[in-house]
Amino acid sequence: MRKRKIGQKISWGIAMFCYLLSLVAASYAVYWQIDNSTDHPIFASLLASVVFLIGCGIVLHVIANANLPNLKPGSDG
Repeated sequence: MRKRKIGQKISWGIAMFCYLLSLVAASYAVYWQIDNSTDHPIFASLLASVVFLIGCGIVLHVIANANLPNLKPGSDG
């Protein structure tokens, strides 16, 4: 297994946090739907938050798994 750089480790951690927050927002949206109606702006903002957080998680996950070359001069790889 290749070694990740510190930036990739940080982006992987933030991606996992975004996935976790999207699960929390989705579960609260389900709770809101059961307790209240779906025509409230809070329900719409919760669903928008789920989409945004999943999108951020995907982008950061791809960055964390990218195979970045070593671009320092004089290094062979």
